[in-house]
Amino acid sequence: MDLVGSFSVDWLPEKYGNSCTLGGVVTRKGVCLHSGVETEVTLCPSEDFGFYVSWMNDAESPIRLKPEQVINSQLCTTLVLGNHRLSTVEHLLAAIAGCGLTHVHIIVSGNEIPLLDGSSIGWIEAIEEVGIIQLDAPNNLAPVLKKPLMIHKGSSVITATPSDSCYLIGMIDFPYPAIGKQHFSLELTPSSFVKHLAPARTFGFKDQIDHLIEAGLIKGGDLKNSLVCDGTSWVNPPLRFADEPVRHKLLDLVGDLALVGLPKAQILVYRGSHALHAELADSLSKDFL
Repeated sequence: MDLVGSFSVDWLPEKYGNSCTLGGVVTRKGVCLHSGVETEVTLCPSEDFGFYVSWMNDAESPIRLKPEQVINSQLCTTLVLGNHRLSTVEHLLAAIAGCGLTHVHIIVSGNEIPLLDGSSIGWIEAIEEVGIIQLDAPNNLAPVLKKPLMIHKGSSVITATPSDSCYLIGMIDFPYPAIGKQHFSLELTPSSFVKHLAPARTFGFKDQIDHLIEAGLIKGGDLKNSLVCDGTSWVNPPLRFADEPVRHKLLDLVGDLALVGLPKAQILVYRGSHALHAELADSLSKDFL
């Protein structure tokens, strides 16, 4: 695959709205960003609507993912699922929902999803490997927004207004000259997701690394799975897009909205965070259906 947005998209659904599952079973292994351990994830076709998680060698029934399972955590989205916690789910869920899948069973070996290369591309490649099949079943995953909403968290804000499609607008503003102010927008479809958002990698800042390590985080982070900014430049160029950071922020948004479904709405997010996205997803699931 050419990591500048020129991916093959012929295998993808043309649009969202149909019920789709995987054409087979596929497994990936990798190192987790925060724990630093290697875990395994197997993606399986499912007859049940929604996204479900179970643990290898665990007799408990799969648990359907929902917005209310999100808990506060640093730098990633973490879910409480029965007696388990599952962290760093956003890039995997973005790939699943972004490709148009609606029926998926996820089997995991640990408590964190592998980071792979820091984007969703590794998961896209896994899904492409087994293909997508359309099901003869209703698709109820996308929430219907009946009125506009706005959520503030400090200087961050996210708004959603009813629309005929899912349209995303992202804006970021960092004090580091290498990033600065960036904005990116697109009408979200399976093909636009794979071309323009899925390759965008997670990023961090050199002056924060020691603090994060002391906090017990980013044990699995390295220059192969994270972009690192030292203020005026990037430690590990080249970027896949000139505006890769803001695209990655929208990738995270797609992953966090996967818990409720991609709404037909225009969503604008300024200085987004997982907590802000989760609050939007929770509002969509409870108050605006």
